[in-house]
Parts: sequence; structure tokens; C-alpha cells
Amino acid sequence: MSNEAVDTAAADASRTDASQAPADAGDAGYSKDLKARHVNMIAIGGAIGTGLFLGAGGRLHSAGPALAVAYLVCGIFAFFVVRALGEMVIYRPSSGSFVSYAREFLGEKGAYVAGWMYFLNWSTTGIADITAIALYTHYWSFFTDVPQWALALIALAVVLAINLISVKYFGEMEFWFAIVKVAALIAFMLIGIFLLVTQHDVDGQTPGLSVITDNGGFLPHGMMPVVIVMQGVVFAYASLELVGVAAGETADPQKVVPRAVNSIMWRVGLFYVGSVILLALLLPGSVYSADQSPFVTVLSKIGVPAAGDVMNLVVLTAAMSSLNSGLYSTGRILRSMAMAGSAPKFTAKMNKSQVPYGGILLTSAVCVLGVGLNFLMPSQAFEIVLNVASLGIISTWVIIMICHLAFVRRAKEGLISRPSFRLPGNPVTEIVTIVFLLAVLGLMWKDPEIGRKTLYLIPVIAAALVAGWYAIRRNVDREAAGLTK
Repeated sequence: MSNEAVDTAAADASRTDASQAPADAGDAGYSKDLKARHVNMIAIGGAIGTGLFLGAGGRLHSAGPALAVAYLVCGIFAFFVVRALGEMVIYRPSSGSFVSYAREFLGEKGAYVAGWMYFLNWSTTGIADITAIALYTHYWSFFTDVPQWALALIALAVVLAINLISVKYFGEMEFWFAIVKVAALIAFMLIGIFLLVTQHDVDGQTPGLSVITDNGGFLPHGMMPVVIVMQGVVFAYASLELVGVAAGETADPQKVVPRAVNSIMWRVGLFYVGSVILLALLLPGSVYSADQSPFVTVLSKIGVPAAGDVMNLVVLTAAMSSLNSGLYSTGRILRSMAMAGSAPKFTAKMNKSQVPYGGILLTSAVCVLGVGLNFLMPSQAFEIVLNVASLGIISTWVIIMICHLAFVRRAKEGLISRPSFRLPGNPVTEIVTIVFLLAVLGLMWKDPEIGRKTLYLIPVIAAALVAGWYAIRRNVDREAAGLTK
């Protein structure tokens, strides 16, 4: 989308009847301290994480060069989700994001499910993040004797403190985290391109297409491994929806959000697909492993000093960024829910810096349970919580697309106006994306060790949501009626 089109979207937003739409009480009281550079870097940070820096190694080993196609396909669907969310943001910016839109277009039950599944996603992702931080820190001998649970607790305390100070500090932290990740990727890609152009020896082989053709081709293990890794690839894009949450605390979302959303597509193409293609051209997939960053593998093969230390710092930064984003977003989402009666009252509270500290502290409390998990089961903690988080992110993305379908239907009825910044291909795009995401969820059945056991949790979570709804529905009705205790 051109700058002129973005400006048109902003103009449309100013003319829309969004001002007449049901206001989210949870939006009141926020500062507007996030600038365009913060939101742009939040979008980049959401698109680049440990799923690439660490996870790509094991996936290259199992799927081969075709992993690039898997990243491209999943990236396209991730873009559809964020584009749909972006359109609703232009219609009505809200820190409650998709939970606020679910309330407007699907009713309070829809908002309740959306909010608590998102909380499940980020609270368990937070546990995975602090576990990853502890594991990455143990890489350096200086920290070897420090217990894993202690490192996890320290990481949580540092990020929590920064989140509670002000949204500006959160934005600055995310900005510099993203700078580190982007700089590391660009540096690697320049090195990889140099190796290709100069035909520099890499682990006894000349880089190029011959590395692929001489080692089983594009699909060395067939199509099924590529299909199975789709599950992990989708999760690599988790947190892209943060752009929608951040829009509620920026002064000019109508201009900032379209640019941030549209830039996601080329970032996916450049950073994910481009780097995987480079990795496949430099070394055979069999050389990479899940235990080591693929970038470290390449750099160590050409004798780059301290490659492991540098990349370990980068993946540590990525994990810190994810934890930082999780505390930020759940704090805002829970406040939106609390103001409607579907979350504990204290999660609606804000401090003097206009930060919803109640929701942030609740998420941190769940993460503290993760510290205990790191104490009891240090070797299994990461995989356990990561798979539970997967249920949360898929349900969140599905709900966003369902919200958009309802949003467009209401626009066709003449009840609201759509901005010019739109998700193309309605309703086919939404339906195909939902089917794809549910299919990815079904692929977890192919993993009997962890994935299948995770799917067994679905009826348990559903039962908990039903029980929770009956426990809070009177509060929801009371808030809807404008009554207080």
C-alpha cells in the first residue's frame, strides 16, 4: 500500500462512524506515548523471534530446504490475520484489541473466550520465555552454578519492573530488542551472501544449489515432514497481533498501523524465507540440529570467533522481548475484560504512570508458577508450556478472523463503515485462514509424545471456560446494565 493509500485510510477513519460504536470502557486512562518507531519495531519484534533464531535448525534437519515454503505459506496466513485485525483497528483503535472487537461483534461470551484463551497463551508463553532465558544464560560458564529457577525469577523481575514503570519504557525496550534481532539477521545474511558470491568453502563444501541437489533435493524426506513442521512454523509468528494492542496507546493509529501491518509481509519474505534459503544453500539440512541455532552452526563452520556467544545473546534478547510483550499485552487485555466484568476487578487498576498493573501482576503470578516448574522439572518445563501456549495462539487467531467476518457483515448491513484499509478477498480469505489454522491444530495429533497430549487438554480447558462463565456472568450482566455493587 502506498503512502497515499495509507493517508486515505486515515481520512476514512476520521469519517467513519466508529465514534458511534460501543466504546470500550477499558480504553480510558491510557497515555499515548508509543511513537511510530515503537509500533513499527513491535511489528518487527513480533515477526522475528526464537522460532527463527533457534527453531529453524531442527526444522531444517527434518524438512530440508522446503522449510522456506512452509515459512512463506504460514507467513501469508499470519499476514491475513494481522491485516484483518488492522482493518478493525482503523475502524476503532482499542487497547482491548480483538477482545474489544469480539465484545462488539460476537457478544460478551465471545470476548470472554477470546480474552482468557489469550491469557492462557501469554501466561504459558511467559513461562516458556523465562525458562528459555535461564537455559540461554546457562550457556556462559559464569552462570552455570546459578540454579535455573533463580535465573528465571531474576528475568521475570527485571522485565516486570520495566513494564510497570510506563508504556514509554516498554516501547523503548521493544525498540532496542528489535534492533538487536534485525541487526543480527542482516549481518548473517550479508555473510551468507558473501560466502555464496565468493564460493567460499563451508565445512568442506562449496555453497550453492549443489548443496541442495547433492543432498536429497528440495524434499529430502518427502512432503510429510514439511506438513508436520507447519505447526511449529505457525507458532514462530505468534505475537504479530501485538500491533493491534499497541494501537491503543499511540497518538495516530490510523497512519501508524497500516504501515506497520503492510511491512510485515516483506519482513517475512526477507528475514524468514530469505534466511532459510541462505541456510539451505550453505549447508545440508542434516548438518543442522534442534540443539543449536542454525546461524551458529554456519558461523562456527567457517571459523567465526565467538559466534556462539553472539548468537546466544541474540536468542536471549528474543526471549526477553517475548516476555516483555506478553506482560504488556495481557495487562491491557485483562483490563478491557475487567471493565466488562469478565476478569478480576483488580486487573482493571492502573498506576500513576497509566499502566494497568493489576493484569500485568496476574500474568507475572502465573509466570512465578513457572519458576516452580523450573525447580521441579527443569528439563521438561519448556516443551510442556510451549504446547499449551499453542492452543491459545491458534484460538486467538481464529477468533480474530471470526470477528472480522462479523465486522464485514455488519458493514454490509449499513450499520458501520469499513475503512479503505481492508483485508482482501472477504469472506474467502477468512474462511480459508480458519480452516488452515484448525488443520495445523489437527497436525498436533501426529506427535504422540507432546502434541497429542496437548490436544487432550482441549476438553479440560473448555470445561474450565464454561465453569468460569457461570461464575462471572452476573458480574458481566451488572456491568452491562451500568450497575455497581
